[in-house]
Amino acid sequence: MTREYTLLDRALMGADRSLKTLVKGSSTAQRHSPAQHISGSLTAEEQRRHAAGLMRINHTGEVCAQALYQGQALTAKNAQVKAAMEHSANEEIDHLAWCEQRLKELDSHTSHLNPLFYAASFAIGAAAGAISDRISLGFVAATEDQVCEHLREHLQTLPMDDEKSRAILQQMLEDEAEHASKAIEAGGHIFPSPVKKAMSLMAKVMTGSTYYV
Repeated sequence: MTREYTLLDRALMGADRSLKTLVKGSSTAQRHSPAQHISGSLTAEEQRRHAAGLMRINHTGEVCAQALYQGQALTAKNAQVKAAMEHSANEEIDHLAWCEQRLKELDSHTSHLNPLFYAASFAIGAAAGAISDRISLGFVAATEDQVCEHLREHLQTLPMDDEKSRAILQQMLEDEAEHASKAIEAGGHIFPSPVKKAMSLMAKVMTGSTYYV
């Protein structure tokens, strides 16, 4: 028998997930990192700094994804949509943990702006879920498309010797593309080009700031 959670139950579980997302070292991956069996390290300081900047962007992107899914699950109306949001959020935890571990290996840190981006993404997700499940799913698909675009760019600009980061980003790209496809298949609204362009501009604010901070 499936337990029905009240709004308060979901809010408390969301608060717990929020802390696990934002507190360093709290995220535990369910899958092994794609980079676990890859050896080698970056010796050039400039290359290491650039790789860390890219991985910091991707880590913050996963923080935003967690917040987005949690906000949507809180206000989604259909039980199946809520379950789908929670399932996707669980898979995104792997990405969060992988990116954080890679940043440690690069002697760097996660973004200090994560709480700000988390709050903004949670509000957007909750608002989308409150409007309708179709809009909520469409927002997931559009967001994941943006993430895939960034991941492809990062795979092109990573230092050639950084096979560990490359393996992580390639697996993330596969997962994110699958999330986007599932959201559309579940009935997500396909957003028009102007909306996607506005989302792209917002994403550039995140990537431009978290690369450094």
